[in-house]
Amino acid sequence: MSSAPTLPRSTEHGDRPAGGRRPRPTWERRILWANLVAQIAIVLTGGAVRLTGSGLGCSTWPQCEPGQFTPALQDATSWHPYIEFGNRTLTGVLALVALATAWAVWTRRDRSRSFRLLGLVPLVGVALQALVGGMTVLFELHPGLVAGHFLISMTLVAASTALLIRHGETDGDPTAVVGPLARRLTAALVPLAVVVLVLGVVTTGSGPHSGDADVGYRFALDPALVARVHAGSVWLYVAGVVALVVAVHRGAASTAARNAALLLLAVTALQGLIGYVQYFAGLPELLVAAHMLGASLLVVAQVNQVLSTRERSQPPEPGLKAFDLFPPSTH
Repeated sequence: MSSAPTLPRSTEHGDRPAGGRRPRPTWERRILWANLVAQIAIVLTGGAVRLTGSGLGCSTWPQCEPGQFTPALQDATSWHPYIEFGNRTLTGVLALVALATAWAVWTRRDRSRSFRLLGLVPLVGVALQALVGGMTVLFELHPGLVAGHFLISMTLVAASTALLIRHGETDGDPTAVVGPLARRLTAALVPLAVVVLVLGVVTTGSGPHSGDADVGYRFALDPALVARVHAGSVWLYVAGVVALVVAVHRGAASTAARNAALLLLAVTALQGLIGYVQYFAGLPELLVAAHMLGASLLVVAQVNQVLSTRERSQPPEPGLKAFDLFPPSTH
């Protein structure tokens, strides 16, 4: 394969070349995996709160009920407070995992400052999510706050994915391993993915799953019209992904880049299928939950694809690159 152009080297203070450094022990990588899994799990438990109408199961925040942090036990107590309280409890677990992630990465004095700062993002994000979640309860499921709550989670899934991949790399100079067309398509897919996610949130917020049994929707919009607009953005994104797959397979690209593009196409196709099935099936709760999981996996696949378009000058140890899913590059 012909040599690919070298991307500009970061000039930020604190970035240092790899110098043959080796990744840290396996336990460190397990922490990063646990962080990514937990970030996705909190999306699912948050979805359970909404899909069961438990958004206001706890009447206040940070306590569940005035004067106590746990749900009040009364004869008329429903199961909604326990679902909401369970989601809050998982947030505490996620905070501990994020703290462990920050410690494991920030203490890596042999790594670049940009990598170490990335390790702090999950912890900062969890703190922000707790604040936004509390405001969502206090403002009785304001639609803007609910939408922001989900989109922040997607951002944290993206950052956690990038952190896991970067952990398996060194800090050498990044070198492109795909052609110019594939790089342009990759750059275009990122904002398209953001549009798809935002419209997905608006579509869900215009439907029956508001998180409150007394409110049938968050956004006073025509659900059918919003769903069509969302579907249009998805088809545009799918077209971009297909073009990317063609570009990396016809042009000069590493094996990892080709596999990452195929993985993104597979996840996109599955997510689109779930979306159409849930729409025509009348939005059953299980399919809506599966669609939320698919959104998280789409973010993971998109970040993986973006980072697969370049390699570092000093290769990592065998079996540690890009989720350990792809064979070594032949580039």
